[in-house]
Amino acid sequence: MKLNNLLAAGLMFLAPVVQAQKATSPKPFNHHDVSKNKQATVGPKLIVGMVVDQMRWDYLYRYGSRYGTGGFKRLLQEGFSCENTLINYTPTITACGHTCVYTGSVPAVHGVIGNTWYSRELGRKVYCAEDSTVTTVGSTSAAGKMSPRNMLVTTIGDELKLSNNFQSKVIGVAIKDRGAILPAGHSANAAYWYDGSTGNWVTSTYYMNTLPAWAQAFNNQKWPQQYLSKPWTTLYPASSYTLSTADEKAYEGRYKNASGSSFPHDLSNMANGSIAASPFGNTMTLEFAKKALEAYDLGKGPVTDFLAISLSSTDYVGHQFGPNSIEAEDTYLRLDHDLATFFQYLDAKIGKGKYLFFITADHGVAHVPGFMQENKLPGGTWDDGAAQKDLNNKVAERFGLKNAVEGVDNYQIWLNNGAIANSGKNKSDIQDFIIAELLKSPAIAKAFPLKDLMVTNLPEPMRTMMNNGFNTKRSGDIQIALTPGYIDGGSTGTTHGVWYPYDAHIPLVWMGWGVHPGKTNRTVGMTDIAPTLAALLHIQMPSGNVGQVIGEITNK
Repeated sequence: MKLNNLLAAGLMFLAPVVQAQKATSPKPFNHHDVSKNKQATVGPKLIVGMVVDQMRWDYLYRYGSRYGTGGFKRLLQEGFSCENTLINYTPTITACGHTCVYTGSVPAVHGVIGNTWYSRELGRKVYCAEDSTVTTVGSTSAAGKMSPRNMLVTTIGDELKLSNNFQSKVIGVAIKDRGAILPAGHSANAAYWYDGSTGNWVTSTYYMNTLPAWAQAFNNQKWPQQYLSKPWTTLYPASSYTLSTADEKAYEGRYKNASGSSFPHDLSNMANGSIAASPFGNTMTLEFAKKALEAYDLGKGPVTDFLAISLSSTDYVGHQFGPNSIEAEDTYLRLDHDLATFFQYLDAKIGKGKYLFFITADHGVAHVPGFMQENKLPGGTWDDGAAQKDLNNKVAERFGLKNAVEGVDNYQIWLNNGAIANSGKNKSDIQDFIIAELLKSPAIAKAFPLKDLMVTNLPEPMRTMMNNGFNTKRSGDIQIALTPGYIDGGSTGTTHGVWYPYDAHIPLVWMGWGVHPGKTNRTVGMTDIAPTLAALLHIQMPSGNVGQVIGEITNK
């Protein structure tokens, strides 16, 4: 009886709840309702990620007084800037940076440990995007024998497509193949890059078998010839470039057959590939990106699409002339104009506030050593190729072993372990000898066996960055750290790749959908970009992600 009374009381208690549930219960499943709901995109219609190759953080402000209102200034006024964004691995190199931005991962995990690296398995250097199983689409050259297969993890674009059964469209565009392929990911609809040998934009059979008609039409317009037919002159009077050094400097690189390094630069006799080493390469890239956006109807469907753009010309100009040159300043002033035009285009095509845009860089750059010495600042050069020859000669003389060093790349040394083992020599003795020889150079601050990374006396963030860059299967045997201000290069131009702030401090500015204006000086990692995008989109972060969500962006 007691049990029956309890059941009766329970049913009486539940009756009002059941009635309330009936009153608020959803309508029966209706296919028309589902179709109707799919018309509204939850989130931004389009995400545009832009990597400006070799853009130092200070370029946001260095030329600020000369920027117009619609480019970098609009980004800083309407967007949210992560002012202290740092790369959190070494080496600070293009392929690693583009991979990290879109994967939230580091070379230790994603496997892209440089633009190239020495492969013991193949007995040669390999290129980050090389793929002998595919062929070029869009030209007869080998420029298209590329794919993302050397990247071991997913990208944010891959995760976006996974989140909605591959309805989202993801496109990568860059002059450099690695700048288009790695950001776009494994499941991208397409990646397009520039073949300088033919003047055509190309892709590979990894993505498609025939170049689309719209891309063929773009190639037929002969954009490189249009730009190269005119000299590169300064956008404003040369005398107004007071933030840069004098125009003619011995430590600046020269264009082929040029008698000097000063303006105007005659590009008329240059090959098609030379457009990459001028600001007009950025302009051409953005024009191609617009055509791709329209051809794929990006931002027009029921789900979020993704357009990954990398602007490569800033890197080519920076390497050749250095960050204090008039050429670098003029390139960024022209890029500011290009950005303003591009933002206006996105406002009109997608709708202001309906797309999410972010801009960052794959790495910074060092000052030209000649410039540093000219101004009594520390700096110099080191040549990895010459170092390999020298070390092999000295090891042969000391131990009677030839070619003990198989490769030097990305500030690491690969030893010829097979030859050392067959010789009967002690590897540790040879390794210690090589390290001692390296440390005799003023260019080398540190050299140590990578197996001893975690017990070597290193300051932070140097240790963490090198640990994040060490891939067990692909990295070398000895790690090298250059002295501050030194570069792996020659007497002209400059480069990047080390852990110091001039190479590791990059811009990161968000603008558009879901972003409120502001800034943070809190330290943010390059690895934090992808998980922040994942949080904004309510999707899973990429498979190798090690980054953290930037709460200032997502917590509104």
